[in-house]
Amino acid sequence: MMPNSAQHGEVIFSADDFGLTRSVNEAVELAHTKGRLTQASLMVAAPEAKDAIARAQRLPDLKTGLHLVLVDGDSMLSHDRIPNITTPDGKFGRNQTALGFLYFFSPAARRELRAEIRAQFAAYAASGLTLHHADAHKHMHLHPTVAAMMIQIGKEFGLKRIRVPAEPPDIIRACGGKITFSDQILYAWTKMLRSQADRAGLATSDHVFGIKWSGHMRAERIKLLLENLPTGSSEIYFHPATHRDEILKTLMPDYEHEAELNALLSHCSQ
Repeated sequence: MMPNSAQHGEVIFSADDFGLTRSVNEAVELAHTKGRLTQASLMVAAPEAKDAIARAQRLPDLKTGLHLVLVDGDSMLSHDRIPNITTPDGKFGRNQTALGFLYFFSPAARRELRAEIRAQFAAYAASGLTLHHADAHKHMHLHPTVAAMMIQIGKEFGLKRIRVPAEPPDIIRACGGKITFSDQILYAWTKMLRSQADRAGLATSDHVFGIKWSGHMRAERIKLLLENLPTGSSEIYFHPATHRDEILKTLMPDYEHEAELNALLSHCSQ
């Protein structure tokens, strides 16, 4: 059953990678109209961004935001505009650690990073969709430099809410998950981002779920999470798709996109 809202606060069901492929877009629309999905995060430079925008415009109750892509995905600006941070095909590399060092230590990379972040916010604004929130692909905004730029530039475009991916280890353990030292470190690290958000006056959920089981948020796990939610507001995020097309198989070979869609379509009363 759904948790008692008076005790646990708001529970947001969200989808990432909106715009990546047509199958993802179809799943977002289906999960919102037939299931429990309440918001989605849009990749503005992704192959099917225009289709995602058209669907969102038909769904006035779907809250949409920017899924900022700065790793493992398409850039908005061309490679000749941001040569230090993209590959010749106009994409960000998949090595998140290497990009993190580059964003921190290289002044040239930081100038390009700022320009790209601004371009993605501008593209979102040009869509005509209301900017409900922002987050980042693979939580790249946990990087303090990225977070500072995302918040500063985002506020120029009316940003009022961001995701702080703080997944309480004790809750995952209570749901049967094995907690590692890395999980504990990541949870502690999110305090820096929450502090940045608080100083900027941005709203956040108290807890976020979907990290430990990323790509594997099956219905039985959602049931466990809803039975064990901590006090405060929570966001549970998914990567749904109606089928696993070639792009999804390449980028996320082990993800269970269809199972995550089924979890969103399961009735909230179950």
